[in-house]
Amino acid sequence: MSSVRKPRPRPQAKVFHATMLVTRAEEWWIEAESAEEARALLASGQGHHAALGQRVHLELEELLED
Repeated sequence: MSSVRKPRPRPQAKVFHATMLVTRAEEWWIEAESAEEARALLASGQGHHAALGQRVHLELEELLED
């Protein structure tokens, strides 16, 4: 009589939610009279969003457990 081992049941997967910090490189444009003015306008949030960029950095900020 051979003893047959039953496989161990795998633990059931849980769902975890997380807060992620995502950095993207995006293209923006602005009309200005000089590069200095353009920098100031863009830094103040003015300008036109040209396209979503590629993700360049992901960082786990917080993992939420139930």
